[in-house]
Amino acid sequence: MPGDRLTLQDRRQIAAGLRERLTYAAIGRRIGRPTSTITREVVRNGGPRGYHAEAAHQAGTRHVRQGRTTAPTTSRGSVDLGGRDPRLVDEVGAQSAELMVQAGLPPMMAKVLAVLFTTDSGSLTSAELVQRLHVSPASISKAIGYLETQALVKRERDPHSRAERYVIDDDVVFTSIMASVRNQTQIAETCMTGAQRLGPATPAGARLESTSQFLRHVVDDLVRSAEHWHKIYSTAPRRASETD
Repeated sequence: MPGDRLTLQDRRQIAAGLRERLTYAAIGRRIGRPTSTITREVVRNGGPRGYHAEAAHQAGTRHVRQGRTTAPTTSRGSVDLGGRDPRLVDEVGAQSAELMVQAGLPPMMAKVLAVLFTTDSGSLTSAELVQRLHVSPASISKAIGYLETQALVKRERDPHSRAERYVIDDDVVFTSIMASVRNQTQIAETCMTGAQRLGPATPAGARLESTSQFLRHVVDDLVRSAEHWHKIYSTAPRRASETD
């Protein structure tokens, strides 16, 4: 079995394992492969719900042929990998993306966000994202649009070119939480309005009122906790390399 390349039979067993809802670790043990190999394979080929063995094998075979006929370049260095092995960065990104998908983020949006998180600068252009993910500019544009609505990514003008850069910063999680808080507050208000209109003494009205009160308490607790920890971590001393 040469290198880390998967055979068609391997991929069929991966597809069978996904249908059986096995974990990536269990699938890896079944075919004698590392969990990271299974993770990369599934994430790159449609995710756990869209994985098809034959299509994945065709894509993998095509990638190997291209790798044999294309001269190596150093272009990946321009995507700010900090001198690390691109395979290591891809593996960390793939595992992160899969967790995001399991948490409910659409696959392409998860891949874009994971790439930004695993880039030292936290900032990439559309062209650099296309290069890293091997997808179309339209796919990147759609993913960025979605991530912007979730307050996970923002746009900045590249000072060295006319291109836009898509950025995540140290406050991205806090910003996203606060955006979610606003949405949940609106839901709570809508539920309370509905309860008043239907009548709080009715079963439906009581249900809506209870939901509204529950959301309000959860939101209040979440805001206090987020603001507390954001204050601590946003004022923490920078690493020596960042303050020199």
